[in-house]
Amino acid sequence: MNFSKKSHDHKNNHVIGMSKKVILSMAVVAAIGFTSCKNEGKQAAETTTEVSSELAMTDVSFGVRGNCGMCKKTIEKAANAVEGVSSANWDVDKKKIDVSFDDTKTDAQEIHNAIAASGYDTEKATGNLEAYDNLPGCCKYDHDMMMNQSGEVKADVH
Repeated sequence: MNFSKKSHDHKNNHVIGMSKKVILSMAVVAAIGFTSCKNEGKQAAETTTEVSSELAMTDVSFGVRGNCGMCKKTIEKAANAVEGVSSANWDVDKKKIDVSFDDTKTDAQEIHNAIAASGYDTEKATGNLEAYDNLPGCCKYDHDMMMNQSGEVKADVH
C-alpha cells in the first residue's frame, strides 16, 4: 500500500509540474503576441503620420534675380531658413528657384520675403537695399534683369 501511495503522489507531482510548465509557456506566448501587436500598431501610426506630412507638401517655382554661384548659395540659404521649407534649388541660368515646403507651416509669400531680405528681388518682393549693398561685387545684379523661367536664350533682334 505504501508503494502504491508513493506512486500516486509521484504522478500527482508530475502532473502539477507539467501544468505549471504549460501555463508558463502559454503566458510567454501571450506576452509575445501582445508585444507584437503593440509594435504593429506603432508602425501603422508612424506610417499614417508620414503620409499626412507628405500630403501637406507644396512645390512652387518663381523667378529670383541673381548672377552666380555665390548668389545661389545665399538665395537657397535664405529660402531654407524659412520654417517648413524642405528643399530649395535656384537655377543660375533660368533665374528660377524651385522650393518644396510644408504649407501648414509657411506659404510662398514668406519664402519670397526671406529671399528679398537677403538682398535679392523675386517676382513678388523687392530685395532689401541694405542687404543688396552688402552683397559681393559679383552678386550685384541688374534690377531690370529678366527672370527667365523657361531657360530659353532669346536672340537679339537687329
